[in-house]
Amino acid sequence: MTRVYLPGILAMAAIVVASNILVQFLLGNWLTWGALTYPFAFLVTDVMNRVYGAAAARRVVWAGFAVGVACSLIGTQIMLQGDGYTFPAVTLRVAIGSGLAFLTAQMVDVAVFNSVSSRVWWKAPLISTLIGASLDTAIFFTIAFSVLAAPLDPAADVSWAQEVLPLLGFGPGVPLWVSLGFADWMVKLALALIALVPFRVIVRKLTQPVA
Repeated sequence: MTRVYLPGILAMAAIVVASNILVQFLLGNWLTWGALTYPFAFLVTDVMNRVYGAAAARRVVWAGFAVGVACSLIGTQIMLQGDGYTFPAVTLRVAIGSGLAFLTAQMVDVAVFNSVSSRVWWKAPLISTLIGASLDTAIFFTIAFSVLAAPLDPAADVSWAQEVLPLLGFGPGVPLWVSLGFADWMVKLALALIALVPFRVIVRKLTQPVA
């Protein structure tokens, strides 16, 4: 049975690894390249849920969580140089926020997916992804950058994220991390709609009778 789940596990692992790397590279002023890859983790979870059931989806989520934790732990041990001081590639706050956000959002996605009627094929993946993605963004950015989570890693310098700027460059004044989170959330919502197309195609392919 594990062999059946293997493509989903490998796909989830690839998305998590790619996102951990791409999140370090900016895309414009408010996003990183990781924002374009990470949302597809919900696509993998939903496909597994629709085709193989909730137990299979949760197994894939746990596999992705394990890969994410491993990547984060490795990142905390890699030291970078910048502006005359040394800092870890991944701070403890980012590692905790990433792991907790991923696990919570994906497990909620599985639960919501199964609670939504499947009579209309797009309702379950769309609603579950919108809720899961919103949770993911709120949890990650709050833990990684807000002053509320500072006690988790007092040594981490996230003062840059507290700079008050117009929301996305033109809205009311908010801490920079709020703009980053809001932009990330909007991308997740847009990709939730786009991902319905590959969801439909992949599910049909995997569920069609073998000739």
